[in-house]
Amino acid sequence: MNSGVRRYILTGAPGCGKTTILHALAERGYSVVEEAAGDVIAQQQALGVDAPWEGAGFVDAVVRLQHERQQQLPVDSDGVQLFDRSPICTLALARYSGLPTTRALRAEVNRIVQSGIYQPLVFFVARWGPVGPTSARPITEADAKRFEEIHRTAYESCGYELVDIPPGELDHRADLIDDVLADEDVRFSEEAWS
Repeated sequence: MNSGVRRYILTGAPGCGKTTILHALAERGYSVVEEAAGDVIAQQQALGVDAPWEGAGFVDAVVRLQHERQQQLPVDSDGVQLFDRSPICTLALARYSGLPTTRALRAEVNRIVQSGIYQPLVFFVARWGPVGPTSARPITEADAKRFEEIHRTAYESCGYELVDIPPGELDHRADLIDDVLADEDVRFSEEAWS
C-alpha cells in the first residue's frame, strides 16, 4: 500500500446526493472510488436476485469489493482518493437492516480504524428533499432519516470527525469539500516540514 495516499470518505443517507457530488469532484480532477454496495446489488439483480441485500452473503460481498477498491492507487498526482462509502457504512447498513455483523465485516472495520486507512475527517452529506425508492434503494423518507442517524453514530463511535455538508446547490457542496481538502493539503505540508 502507498503510505502517501490519503483516503477520504463521503457518506450519508441514500438519496442525499453524495454520488453526484463525487462525480462533480471527479470532474475537478479528484480520484474517486465508486460505491461497492450499489455495484453488488446491480450484479446480483442481473443474475435474477430481486433483493440481494436480504441474502446471507450480501454484507461480506460488499466488504470484499470495498477492500479491493481500497487497494487502488489514485490517479491524481497528490495522492488523494475520495470514497463513496466505506466498511463503516456497511456496518451501519447491517445494523439498519438487522443483518448479522459478520466476522469479515468486524475484521475489516477493525483493520481500517486501527490502521488509519481513511483520514479521520469524513464528509457527511445531509439529506436534501424527499427520497424516492429505486430497485437498489427501497427506502422511505422515515427510513432515510433513521439510516442517516445510524450512519452518524457508527462513524462517531469509530472515532471519526464528521464534516457536515448541508443541503445546497451541487457546486456549493463540492466547493465546501474542495475547501476542506485544500486546508488539509496545507496541514499535511506543514506537518512534513515540522
